[in-house]
Amino acid sequence: MTEIDAVRSLAALAQEVRLRVFRALVVAGTEGLTPGALAEQLDVAPNTLSFHLKELTHSNLVSQERQGRNLIYRASITTMNELLGFLTENCCQGADCLAPQATSCAC
Repeated sequence: MTEIDAVRSLAALAQEVRLRVFRALVVAGTEGLTPGALAEQLDVAPNTLSFHLKELTHSNLVSQERQGRNLIYRASITTMNELLGFLTENCCQGADCLAPQATSCAC
């Protein structure tokens, strides 16, 4: 992940509705959610939600797939992990501190 990608991702998450949308999509997992289900679950107006989904998609934190007449949105776990890796790559004074499958730093 480049610095500009990290800034774009962090900027996308630095808004309450977008953060709530992203977290809801993380919980939904690989099944994802339709905009209608997201709007209902988060109590957000559809047009407002559309704007925020566009921002999250532009930052590559969310992917969109058409299934028939529906759009399905999913959190990009890969991008999220790349962002977390970028933010913590120099922790532990630059020494390797994470085993390949670790979820938190040992330092």
